[in-house]
Amino acid sequence: MTETPDFELLERLRAVIAEQPTTEAQLRTLTEQADGLVRTLSAQMAGSEARLDELNANPESSFAEIAAELHRVETLRPKLQEGRSLLKELETRARELRTAWLLRQSG
Repeated sequence: MTETPDFELLERLRAVIAEQPTTEAQLRTLTEQADGLVRTLSAQMAGSEARLDELNANPESSFAEIAAELHRVETLRPKLQEGRSLLKELETRARELRTAWLLRQSG
């Protein structure tokens, strides 16, 4: 099974949150990438939800189209929730690391 870039990013987020050593530059890059992933997934969810509204409003829409879009939403939703959660945890971890770095510099 081939890993997607999304999956690889989520794995890197989990590793840093689990206290894998990292640099400030890596934290910034990872935060930007995670934010981009969350924004992309949010936009995809919004697009799918809008498409479902269109399909539901059209009596000629096929059940196959509706089912396909529902499947897409159900696939995206857990990824989006996990991405948001990991981004929040990463931000907390970044604050902890930056505080520790500052304390070492002043001590």
